[in-house]
Amino acid sequence: MASIIKNRAIVNDDWTLVRPAEDGALPAVSELPAGQVIVPLALWQAERDALAASRGAAEIGVWLAPDSEPADIAGDFDKVALIAVDFPVFRDGRGYSIGRLLRERYGYKGELRAIGDVLRDQLTFMFRCGFDAYALRADKDLDDALKAFDEFSVQYQGAVDLSPLFRRRAAQAGADKVPA
Repeated sequence: MASIIKNRAIVNDDWTLVRPAEDGALPAVSELPAGQVIVPLALWQAERDALAASRGAAEIGVWLAPDSEPADIAGDFDKVALIAVDFPVFRDGRGYSIGRLLRERYGYKGELRAIGDVLRDQLTFMFRCGFDAYALRADKDLDDALKAFDEFSVQYQGAVDLSPLFRRRAAQAGADKVPA
């Protein structure tokens, strides 16, 4: 069984990622493997009712391609257990924007998983964009990748996880001036 990093811990991955065939054809709902599956957004959009009827929300996840529009899944948060964002190559950064949009604009609170060409060097940045689960490439060491979360002690830019440094300093200065 494969493992992933979730909430900064290595855990077993009980999910099966479903990709389109090489010709782009999507599988039929009846052809999906048993258990928890992460299906492409196109399959979800085409077969939402059939998927919901055949499986509970706890068994369905949806993955978004880099050119997917997060608004297309925003109305279905209650029908899926997780949303994954595909990073087909490490240098494609569109998934970071999708993660931030899902968290900040659309208020997604569930598991947000990075899939595809996910590398250790990206984990801190993905975390700052709202990701909490990471399916690293099979040739990467998960124990080593966990160290990435502790490499930076200070973050200057604002992100999903905290406000910009200048605002944190101003808030602290204001708190220091309040009489006890």
